[in-house]
Amino acid sequence: MNAGSVDDRPRCPWLDCSKPDYVAYHDEEWGVPLHDDRALFELLVLEGAQAGLSWYTVLRKRAAYREALHGFDPARLARLGAADVDRLMQNAGLIRHRGKLESIAGSARACLDVQAEQGSFARYLWSFVDGQPRVNAPRTLADYPATTPLSDALSKDLRKRGFKFVGSTIVYAFMQAAGLVNDHAAHCFRREEIIEAHAATPRGPR
Repeated sequence: MNAGSVDDRPRCPWLDCSKPDYVAYHDEEWGVPLHDDRALFELLVLEGAQAGLSWYTVLRKRAAYREALHGFDPARLARLGAADVDRLMQNAGLIRHRGKLESIAGSARACLDVQAEQGSFARYLWSFVDGQPRVNAPRTLADYPATTPLSDALSKDLRKRGFKFVGSTIVYAFMQAAGLVNDHAAHCFRREEIIEAHAATPRGPR
């Protein structure tokens, strides 16, 4: 999509279509099923960074996070120490919240533990939806829940495993973004595209 150009296809009611980069994120990423461990870990950390802020704020800082956090490699982030957090706190490209930055190492270690136990982080996460996206059909902003019993269960298990900033509201936003839940609006052009693309993609064991 060219900067400054947004077509008139119907989209989700939460989207601010005056922001072309936000529209591009909605059209190209949000709700697309993710099965890559590093991409899933990145998204979970960024959703935690969003707490108390807007996702658009985090989205505009994503490139800086990727550069500062070694491409979200859990093996490297698991070794972050106090001096590293002090350095990150000086990075104006990041959200300089010490608690959020300090939590990254613990979440990275928890991710590594999940990978060792279950073979992949993706396999663990997708087991909560039996390997298939839950498809909804919201029509208005009021139809989007902040949490669900499923996000409650995943949040509880993540916290038990040592992940931080994974409350149920954050986890449900993560599930929507990672495609575990397809919450594109009933009228949104991306809803059926994602359903059809997922149906056409072969799924082997993960």
